[in-house]
Amino acid sequence: MQTRIPVLLLSLLSACQSTATNSPATPKPFAITSAKASGVLDAQVALWNAGDLPGFVATYWDGPELTFLGSSGLTRGSADLLAHYRQGYPTAAARGVLSFQVLELTPLGSEHALLLGKYTIKGEHPSSGFFSLVLAERNGAIVILHDHTSAAAN
Repeated sequence: MQTRIPVLLLSLLSACQSTATNSPATPKPFAITSAKASGVLDAQVALWNAGDLPGFVATYWDGPELTFLGSSGLTRGSADLLAHYRQGYPTAAARGVLSFQVLELTPLGSEHALLLGKYTIKGEHPSSGFFSLVLAERNGAIVILHDHTSAAAN
C-alpha cells in the first residue's frame, strides 16, 4: 500500500505538468468593445426618445443582480427600475430628449466593463449629469448590470 501512494502522486504530478505545458492558457477575448457599448447606449436613446420605457429598461439585465443607484436611493431588479422611470418620467414632456456621451470604457475582465459617461435631457425639464455603468455579457448580449447616475451641479 505504501508504494502505491508515491506512484500515484508521481502519476498525478506528471499529468499536471504535461497538461500545463501542452495547453497554455489562452486569454478569452474582451467581449465588450466600444462599438458594442455604444450600441447599448444608442438603443437606449432611441427607446427613451420614442417613449418606450419598457424597451429602455430591457437594455438592463433582467435579474436580481441589477442595481440602479441615483438621487432617490438604491433600486433593485428591472420591475422596480421600470416603476422608478415611469414615476419620474410619466409623460413625453417630462422625459424630454435624451442624449449620451461616452467618456471612458474600461475592461473589467473578459465579460465586464466599466463605462463612464454623461447624459443630457433637453426639453421642458432639462437636466444633465454623469453615470457609471457596469456592462456585462449575458447570453451573447451586452446588458447593464449596474447604473449609478448623478445629476450635475448647476
